[in-house]
Amino acid sequence: MKKKIGLIVNPVAGMGGRVGLKGSDGKKIYNTALALGAVPVSPKRTCEALSVLSGIENKIELFTYPCEMGQYEAVLSGLSPKVIGSIQKGKTTPEDTIKAARDLEKTGVDLLVFTGGDGTARNIHDAVSDRLTVIGIPAGVKIHSGVYAASPLKAARLIMDFVAKPGKIALQTAEVMDIDEEMVRQDKVSAKLYGYMKIPYERGLNQSSKAGSNPRDEAYQEEIALDVLHNMEPNVIYLVSAGTTTKAVMDKLNVKGTLLGIDAVKNRQVISADLNEAGILNLLAREPDTPFKIIITVIGRQGYIFGRGNQQLSPSVIRSVGKENIILIATTNKLFSLNGEPFLVDTGDPELDKELEGYVRVTTGFGNQHIFRVSA
Repeated sequence: MKKKIGLIVNPVAGMGGRVGLKGSDGKKIYNTALALGAVPVSPKRTCEALSVLSGIENKIELFTYPCEMGQYEAVLSGLSPKVIGSIQKGKTTPEDTIKAARDLEKTGVDLLVFTGGDGTARNIHDAVSDRLTVIGIPAGVKIHSGVYAASPLKAARLIMDFVAKPGKIALQTAEVMDIDEEMVRQDKVSAKLYGYMKIPYERGLNQSSKAGSNPRDEAYQEEIALDVLHNMEPNVIYLVSAGTTTKAVMDKLNVKGTLLGIDAVKNRQVISADLNEAGILNLLAREPDTPFKIIITVIGRQGYIFGRGNQQLSPSVIRSVGKENIILIATTNKLFSLNGEPFLVDTGDPELDKELEGYVRVTTGFGNQHIFRVSA
């Protein structure tokens, strides 16, 4: 018997990332993102996952919503979906996501697949709670929730195994989390647990929910910051990424940093704050003879170094700076929180993700480094 798969795409998810808006929730932010030149993220991410499923199309019935909420992506991926419901094309809302989830639940889907970020996960939870098995294709800016696969290709593998191994793939509950984006834009992070949903789980394929900073990390963060300052070179531009560990570097420099943004530092002074992708690329173009380096940390428990909350560091930026000029910093507590799993990259460019794989040095204190593996 064919498995019934539901598909919902949030067409605006993730658009605020590269333009430095730290989210995409709300019409005002969406319009601002468009004005800054943002382009849709979720259609491409959805197609990356769905294109792998064409080989099992004879084993599934795919149900989705019209136009940009799933129909377009399914057809582009070579699938033949059954389209239900209705939307106002080009003007989708969170309410459309909720209605789509409820309508797809009525069709009796075995697995509900959705593309988006934490806001999308909240909408799905509001609609179906934990009654359905779900899996998210990650396309949001931050993604604190644990209901997502680690990447679009890993989402495809979970879907395929769910179809091919009925009753054998493990199911578990995962957290639906979200943060207040208005507080984020004031450099304050306030995460909240909204509930739980059931997901198919296989080690290495799912994204963990984000762990907050441990207050006991402050002493280690100060040591790391001292090491970074000790090794800072004159006339080099450092792109300091988001996070509490990188903020410790800015604090030790005695300059104001952007907690969830990208700041450019040269000769221990901020020369440009809260840069989006275009701003970084412009800076690179204006300083063609100046060396650049990226200072970046890891997300606790999740393991991401690129692709979550720092999309301003786009594939174009990373390639321009160079893999060899990435400085990784993290407390030992963050490393232990990964339980032996590697660092992760999900830049939106699978070829670059492969290039970033391998072993890297990560600074964990003054004069202390560990060797850690990076995986796509």
